[in-house]
Amino acid sequence: MPLAPTFPVTLRTRDDLRIDAAHTPSRGAGDLGIVLAHGFTGSLRGRPNRRIAHVLSGFGGVLAFDFRGHGRSAGESTVGDLEIWDVEAAVRHARTIGYRRVVTVGFSMGGAVVLRHAGMLGGVDAVVSVSAPARWYYRGTRPMRQVHWAIERPAGRLAARLGKRTRIMKGVWDPLPLAPYEAVAKISPVPLLIVHGDADGFFPLEHAHQLHEAAGEPRELWVEPGYGHAENAATPGLVRRIGEWASARSRPRDGVYSS
Repeated sequence: MPLAPTFPVTLRTRDDLRIDAAHTPSRGAGDLGIVLAHGFTGSLRGRPNRRIAHVLSGFGGVLAFDFRGHGRSAGESTVGDLEIWDVEAAVRHARTIGYRRVVTVGFSMGGAVVLRHAGMLGGVDAVVSVSAPARWYYRGTRPMRQVHWAIERPAGRLAARLGKRTRIMKGVWDPLPLAPYEAVAKISPVPLLIVHGDADGFFPLEHAHQLHEAAGEPRELWVEPGYGHAENAATPGLVRRIGEWASARSRPRDGVYSS
């Protein structure tokens, strides 16, 4: 099946960065907009993200974008800190083009960012976080030790730039950003869905449980048997279930929507 057509969009963040984005119009509910946030070193143009956008467009219009420092977007990646402004720009654009309900769906780093965005800035009607870390500086798995090498070492940052078109900031966070498990407590009463696989090689299930326990109601936790990590492992069936949840649980901010 061919992928749904997309249309290029340029966003501008409140800290004045240009963000490359694409809009896939809805094949489903016309008033639902879904902001799709990729993982670290990912891109809206990657095959997994294009496939996810296509499936989600059956439930609402999809606004996918490249985080700062990724792909064709400007700036450098701050690995989950200032990326909240990238999500905010996408949410603002979705409202501007007429979506009454806006749901953020993020994977891995993007999952952490949509939690931080919703807790710190708000303005969304539901949040879905998939394969996200609960806290910073986790090094308990080999893949995450490799990620930290890419972030912290000059050779790692060079490899990320050349191999993944990801430009990463130098130095350390100052001050330390609010952690996802701290931000998630501020999301209620907006509906929240946390999705995690029991075969995730980056972040074990304890991260999902920490996020779920810190969140207020309404909240849901889906532990997916055999599911690995983030976009690359997401099946069309799982993505459809996420789209169904987003369509059913989101309410516009005026509170008058009835599905």
